[in-house]
Amino acid sequence: MSDEKTEQQWQAELDPETFRVCRQGGTEAPFSGSLLHNRENGHYHCACCHEPLFYSDAKFDSGCGWPSFDKPISQDSVQYIEDFSHGMHRIEVRCSHCGAHLGHVFDDGPTDTGQRYCINSVSMSFESDKTEK
Repeated sequence: MSDEKTEQQWQAELDPETFRVCRQGGTEAPFSGSLLHNRENGHYHCACCHEPLFYSDAKFDSGCGWPSFDKPISQDSVQYIEDFSHGMHRIEVRCSHCGAHLGHVFDDGPTDTGQRYCINSVSMSFESDKTEK
């Protein structure tokens, strides 16, 4: 991780909900995220450090209430951490660059990868591929 900032620096830079989710491992309410129904072509980036995380063509509607992807841009763009919170065993997904909490990955995806990256909207920003003519 190359973004070595203090919690105070992150708190000053991020809005309260983004700080709670990304820096404190929270979760946004299901079906509340601004990127849940986004169907534009483009790239999803980390809300904290703006590193690219997912391509729009990897996004699908899983019905779980959070944006879902079947793979990250590269395996180096995210890191995986075992999560035993809430009486469950899950795999947490974090940004490899700054360590921001993104969500979790599950082995029940409908595509050939078999993966469902369940990612908080607030932990990402979106950059459209649309170019102005």
